[in-house]
Amino acid sequence: MNETGIIALESISRIGDRVNQILSEWRGGGDYLIPASCPRFGSGEAKGVIEQSVRDKDIYIMVDVCNSSLTYTMDGSSNRMSPDDHYQDMKRIIAACNGTAKRITVIMPFLYEGRQHRKTQRESLDCAVMLRELESMGVHSVVTFDAHDPRMQNVLPLKGLENISPALQFTQALLTEYEDIQIDGEHLMFVAPDEGATGRVVFLASLFGVNIGMFYKRRDYTRIVDGTNPIIAHDFCGGSVKGKDCIVIDDMIASGGSMLDVAKQLKEKGARRVFVFSTFGLFTAGFEKFDRAYGDGMFDRIFTTDLVYQKPELLQKEWYFSVGMSRYIAALIDTLSNGGSLQELTKPARRIEETIRNYHAKP
Repeated sequence: MNETGIIALESISRIGDRVNQILSEWRGGGDYLIPASCPRFGSGEAKGVIEQSVRDKDIYIMVDVCNSSLTYTMDGSSNRMSPDDHYQDMKRIIAACNGTAKRITVIMPFLYEGRQHRKTQRESLDCAVMLRELESMGVHSVVTFDAHDPRMQNVLPLKGLENISPALQFTQALLTEYEDIQIDGEHLMFVAPDEGATGRVVFLASLFGVNIGMFYKRRDYTRIVDGTNPIIAHDFCGGSVKGKDCIVIDDMIASGGSMLDVAKQLKEKGARRVFVFSTFGLFTAGFEKFDRAYGDGMFDRIFTTDLVYQKPELLQKEWYFSVGMSRYIAALIDTLSNGGSLQELTKPARRIEETIRNYHAKP
């Protein structure tokens, strides 16, 4: 086993502490966390500091680029940290390793700039630039979860970009929380809120043995608002949802407008219950419209992982379920440190089928 070191930036320190605890339990003791920080000067400039040696260690650097709760002082004023700030701090820590680590793996649950994954006009291709930059800094591989576009792996043909699916954890959470789910084509359907989510939906629907539906976004291609063509309507393609439990799957909830419109349409079409699986719950426009939609019966539960910062208010919502991922990250690190294959972790089809069989077998 390679000597393991975990550097969890402040943005993801809670998960880092939990992963360290789990690894210590599995391995019969040991502390794998390496203290590190990114102090700032009054001008806003910063540096990365590692407080113990990383020489010849298998280093895992963890960062949550979506943690909007952290601040720093610049010129006497308090600034909230943006994804750009978190990414720069991560690079500072990589640089502080001074090329002495045996291997550096970056664990970045939300892929930085993953939403800017393609060029359609004269514009930047930020996600690809980021990945090439990490490659040039000596990063061996990047582990992310449910990338907005998994084809970003093509940017690093000779390095690793591991795109991990949390489908197993969502399945376990749903089937543990609800004991009356009927897993058959007459009572259950998986729904993609747009064409980009179809792959995620097909994967789970195939394992559950049920049908899928899909909404496609009808856009106004004569205008550009905030860098994109505005959505006119969500049109549904698929069979009847009347009387069925519908599970809507997407990689993220940002403002949530599109997701709530999809849920509303499903209920209007006669869906029995509407559940939402979303890897990242950003809720960038607050919770008011979710509270209102839940009160109006538009959806029954929203499941998101704890891979990004969760506002304390969110954790108190009756309609919200937080899916813990620390044990899965610990398994990723343990597997990589032992030179094992990540195939079962990246696409956990066998474990999902086993979970469904156990659910059917319950009295």
